[in-house]
Amino acid sequence: MTQEAEDIQKEQEVLSYNVLTPRQQKQRLTELATVFFRLGTIAFGGPAAHIAMMDNEVVNRRQWMSREKLLDLLGITNLIPGPNSTELAIHIGYERAGWRGLLVAGSCFILPAMLIVWALAAIYARYQTVPQVEWLLYGIKPVIIAIVIQAVWNLGKKAAKDVPTIIAGMAAMSTTGFANAAYLAGLNEILVLILLGIAVMLLKNWQARGHTSGAFLLPISGILAQVGSTTAAVTSVSWASVFVFFLKIGCVLYGSGYVLLAFLQRDLVERNQWLTSQQLLDAVAIGQFTPGPVFTTATFIGYLLAGNAGAIAATIGIFLPAFLLVWVVNPWVPKLRQSSWASGFLDGVNAASLGLMAGVTYTLGRAALVDWLTIIVAIVSAIAVFKFKINSAWLVLVGGAIGFVSHILLG
Repeated sequence: MTQEAEDIQKEQEVLSYNVLTPRQQKQRLTELATVFFRLGTIAFGGPAAHIAMMDNEVVNRRQWMSREKLLDLLGITNLIPGPNSTELAIHIGYERAGWRGLLVAGSCFILPAMLIVWALAAIYARYQTVPQVEWLLYGIKPVIIAIVIQAVWNLGKKAAKDVPTIIAGMAAMSTTGFANAAYLAGLNEILVLILLGIAVMLLKNWQARGHTSGAFLLPISGILAQVGSTTAAVTSVSWASVFVFFLKIGCVLYGSGYVLLAFLQRDLVERNQWLTSQQLLDAVAIGQFTPGPVFTTATFIGYLLAGNAGAIAATIGIFLPAFLLVWVVNPWVPKLRQSSWASGFLDGVNAASLGLMAGVTYTLGRAALVDWLTIIVAIVSAIAVFKFKINSAWLVLVGGAIGFVSHILLG
């Protein structure tokens, strides 16, 4: 059987979910819950690392879908607001087990991080300090770099289909440093994806000189991103106010933790004066060094503002739009491939997404590889994932153990 035939068969298996027996449906939901709860527990390193781990689990180990399909889903997540890696998990759940899979995969990926951050928020509220776990990240970060490089390599081989997509990826990579430095970095990244997608679409169809029919809808990302600054100040902090605030954030926020910090600083500290700048920085730090989605920073802030109810309200508020958007957008992904114009645009977005991911990997590497030990850990981890295909979960645990031992010995 050819690779193309295998890919078609995998897609047909996904589409046949509705005709599965109840027992088979339950088995798929159980598998989704197991995989994404585990990923949510050990997925340190931010969205790029999360995507790398999902690629390894879903494509390499379990063969739930083709790498091309995963790339298409990743490209779509980059064009809608919300946390990209969480939305990719939700997409995978929807592809695998319908709307129930959507809820199970997304919830299980978010839940571990939410519970960890919730507990840390309770400690912080009592002692007003952030637990020191730099030693843990010291060993884990180099491992994450190796895992991400493997994902960029595997996904890049599929995304870089021809000269236009290779150029688009390189162009996107060159913009990463500028985008992260900008105040609205997420908006810049979205514009990069859209412009490069349009460029590849036009070039491919100009080369083909074919006649194509069909509608092509371009998401109006910039307009949504600009809406975020119009929210009125809330006069009192209740769990309902916390929910509404983070629901707005979830609806309009693109990009990285830098963008989240900018939104929260403006609204929580300067406008509403719900938090101090130091409390906000501590909240973002908690979101960065815990596993799973960085957006669980909302759980921490919600607890500080309105206790346990606030933690729940903030988490639901910031993630709810991601579930709804994926539910609406996912059925359109196969239809995009049926149009040469939309397919060309998606190819451009996929290549640009991988370019941005490669740029982020370089930035992460500079922060993670700080001495000879971290460099050795990264090299050994790269050999482990490329040559021996060792599960990334074990590597993360070993990295944490190395960090712990080095902390004891070097003190």
